[in-house]
Amino acid sequence: MKVLVIGGGAREHALCRSLSLDPDVTSLHCAPGNAGIAEVAELHPVDALDGAAVADLAGSLGADLVVVGPEAPLVAGVADAVRDRGIDCFGPSRQAAALEGSKAFAKDVMAAAGVPTARSYVCATPQEADAALDAFGAPYVVKDDGLAAGKGVVVTSDLDAARAHALACIGAGTGGRVVIEEYLDGPEVSLFAVTDGETVVPLQPAQDFKRALDGDEGPNTGGMGAYSPLPWADPGLVAEVERTVLRPTVDELRRRGTPFAGLLYAGLAITSRGVRVIEFNARFGDPETQVVLARLRTPLAGLLRAAATGQLADFPELRWSDDAAVTVVIASHNYPGAPRTGDPIGGLADVAEKDEHAYVLHAGTRIADGQVVSAGGRVLSVTATGEDVATARERAYRAVDRLSLDGAHHRTDIAAAI
Repeated sequence: MKVLVIGGGAREHALCRSLSLDPDVTSLHCAPGNAGIAEVAELHPVDALDGAAVADLAGSLGADLVVVGPEAPLVAGVADAVRDRGIDCFGPSRQAAALEGSKAFAKDVMAAAGVPTARSYVCATPQEADAALDAFGAPYVVKDDGLAAGKGVVVTSDLDAARAHALACIGAGTGGRVVIEEYLDGPEVSLFAVTDGETVVPLQPAQDFKRALDGDEGPNTGGMGAYSPLPWADPGLVAEVERTVLRPTVDELRRRGTPFAGLLYAGLAITSRGVRVIEFNARFGDPETQVVLARLRTPLAGLLRAAATGQLADFPELRWSDDAAVTVVIASHNYPGAPRTGDPIGGLADVAEKDEHAYVLHAGTRIADGQVVSAGGRVLSVTATGEDVATARERAYRAVDRLSLDGAHHRTDIAAAI
């Protein structure tokens, strides 16, 4: 099977790493990729938001399967363009990807499907936003209706900060919307499911860490680390979420004539009143993908192609490692603000040579003058496995200590309280 992966972050490196280990994959390509992905796949330049360009590339490579990693190309309809050329594609259509592209659309789908979620208001004017903030009170949860790379959510007890974010989302006469909702207490869980629009196959749950600093302090980020499995979670959690969240959502989208085929990501809060959906994403999450795929033993390519071709009902039950996995994100100076780039990265070969159970997945990297340098906000995801979370965590941080990147920062408490 010839596979083309679209994207260039740590999520795509994790996907490519798993696909490169799959005996059914005879040729692996990635566009545009990064310095780390280049070690396991052939890279190609492409505008990932240009559906015609992606479809042209897939056709020229003779790709049997295209896997679209990031959310923006999905919302832009890239998967539709690939399928229109007769090429199998893992990723939802533009219409179905609105489940992530619009928080308001997701709330409407959940309401119709009876999916448990936070009460919310969709606001288009400052007056509506003020009324919603007043109705819910602190802590305030304010979400940009559109895509914001995981950083469009503000959770704060500061009314002025909440209102400022709401007004920024609405914009000055731009027709923007903001979703303001009740605060959900309890720990958060990420649960992925592969679906072909009818059959739903949940993966193993993970937990990520959104705040930039230790102790869940600082601004929201795209994610600073993750671990799986969750020893503290109810053993029946996955089955419950499949029954109350995943299947009803997939069924509702199919009923609307916009079947969702691809990766459905449910961000959940385990509240005192039960499981509630915080948000949906239409693709693999980053950094949770790094730990979930580290534990998946079923070859990945066949699973993704079964979803792309409507054959999940006949796919064998997934196999998982009993080991735990932990990933720690190393971010560049000033992230999640405007990051500094171009700094050399040291120690990569040291990790590869000395850490049997750890490896480095690249996010924002590139090659400059023969050296790997930073090229984005989140630069590396250091991932390790072990017989339990504590062992995997110790191995991940030992590998982190071997790396060097001037001005970089990372959290020191990923999975520490498990």
